[in-house]
Amino acid sequence: MAIISELAKLRVPLGGQEIELQQIDHAEGGMSLLRLRIREGKRFTIFDIDPATAEQWAGVMQDWANTQKQQAK
Repeated sequence: MAIISELAKLRVPLGGQEIELQQIDHAEGGMSLLRLRIREGKRFTIFDIDPATAEQWAGVMQDWANTQKQQAK
């Protein structure tokens, strides 16, 4: 059995997708995973990712967001 902790819920302004971030802790122990649930209408896409992948993904997203801010100036 897994323990699921809600971390954040976001709504994308363009497109209206709902994004949920959750921490998944398995009762047997082991590594915690980050679950991303993206809802588009009735369809769900779910990713369970490890900390190293989450760190890489977050870094790419932060770099992109920083570039967009700089270009907007």
